[in-house]
Amino acid sequence: MMETDQLIRRARSQQLADILRRSAARVPDRTALVFRDETDSFASLDRAVNRAANALAAEGVKKGDRVALLSHNNRSFVVLRFALARLGAVTTPINFMLNASDVAFIFDHSGVSMALVEDALCATADAAMAETGKPLPKFAIPHVGTETPEGWRPVSDLLDHADDSEVWCDVHADDPIQMMFTSGTESRPKGALLTSGALFAQYTSCIADGEMHENAVSLHCLPLFHCAQLDCFLSPDLYLGVPSILHDKADPAAMLEAIEAHGVTKLFCPPTVWIALLRHPDFDTRDLGSLNAGYYGASIMPTAVIEELAKRLPNMRLFNFYGQTEMAPMATVLKPEDQMRKLGSAGRPAVNVETRVVDDNDTPLPVGEVGEIVHRSPHLISEYYGAPDKTAEAFRNGWFHSGDLGRFDEEGYLYVVDRKKDMIKTGGENVASREVEEAIFHHPDVAEVAVFGVPHPTWIEAVTAVVVAKAGTSPTVEGLNAYCREALAHFKAPKHIEIVTELPKNASGKILKRDLRETYRGVFDG
Repeated sequence: MMETDQLIRRARSQQLADILRRSAARVPDRTALVFRDETDSFASLDRAVNRAANALAAEGVKKGDRVALLSHNNRSFVVLRFALARLGAVTTPINFMLNASDVAFIFDHSGVSMALVEDALCATADAAMAETGKPLPKFAIPHVGTETPEGWRPVSDLLDHADDSEVWCDVHADDPIQMMFTSGTESRPKGALLTSGALFAQYTSCIADGEMHENAVSLHCLPLFHCAQLDCFLSPDLYLGVPSILHDKADPAAMLEAIEAHGVTKLFCPPTVWIALLRHPDFDTRDLGSLNAGYYGASIMPTAVIEELAKRLPNMRLFNFYGQTEMAPMATVLKPEDQMRKLGSAGRPAVNVETRVVDDNDTPLPVGEVGEIVHRSPHLISEYYGAPDKTAEAFRNGWFHSGDLGRFDEEGYLYVVDRKKDMIKTGGENVASREVEEAIFHHPDVAEVAVFGVPHPTWIEAVTAVVVAKAGTSPTVEGLNAYCREALAHFKAPKHIEIVTELPKNASGKILKRDLRETYRGVFDG
């Protein structure tokens, strides 16, 4: 029997697990999710989540447990994410492009107690568990049609559980519910721990500043292991009762077909994908007239692309969401009416965000001066898991330090001008230059290396490496490329490598990456 205070908390509950329950009560027969040939109403999706939650509970999953979710987008990902939330467990999504060593670090650092993994990725997960020496209970998610790998249980053991009764856990606003790993600027990723309250504050900002409403149809094609697709779009859509069309990847032909077939009104893409859509031959043959809200983020949209979108999709209003994983992830918004008036701007702080630009002493800077971008917001992570020193440094003086450099204009619009530390954003993915440098340094013929990002027509920014060879050795670009493909996840491997005799440095011996960026900025032109 619950105590009165618990009963009150249940009556006042506002947590991630409540989203589907409330939408199912409000619009039970409305389509909630379409993935391939599977369609769920809000009522059926809610029941599926209850079945999975009861099954996971029977497997011993409880409040506070971290559970790894390693998969491309699919129905199971959505069901399992919300089922874990109903138990108060901490969903830990993992980038499906990482290699076994990267996955092993995340398994070990986060202390996950179970692995929910797409069938095609089970070998990677097995190799990761072998590296950690810690086998986990493991369920395979069918995605590519293969048989359940040996040693794995099928996820149907969870999804087809007989008990679909309602599940509720006493999750407080400050309880952790999700851990997203961010590369940051170190060679190893950090576990950004998000609470239930942080996610709801973020959803409110996205809905209010993104001008979202229930009379929409959304297409979701970017990976759900990213908080951008998961927490700026899919979760707010399920919260509002918006039908969601889910794809496992951002394939331009399939996306254009889906917009026409489903009457999609709302779409988020990083600039690279918007460019791919515009360049696809089907763009002018499909009826895209339903599309009235477009969103971008992850990197700055080239001016020419904004102008082209306005011309070729005249009914679509365009929004820029700027932020980072630690902000869950949205911090500022550039609205449609400002896209051309404030070209290159990240917009103004969202409704639940306060943003400043400060100097190295955390003193606010006047309009026009460049400094570090800092935030206060209930969106923010509660900590970097298992890293109290990094947490304290990021939150010094009561502000979250983003690591980005920017300036405000006289109207309060933010412009991101550089990254304080050497983060590369390529195709919407974060790559820490130091991690790539450390991998290349392990090559026996490399004496020095500098890794940085340069403009790229497709990826917006491309990982580029400039290498100095050890005396008496003769490494080749081809050999270094092959080495990087073996040592790094493919999106982290350099797209261009140069071998030089020396790197530019200042008087103290620091490599001048700004000079390198300028020297090589046109390497992908033409």
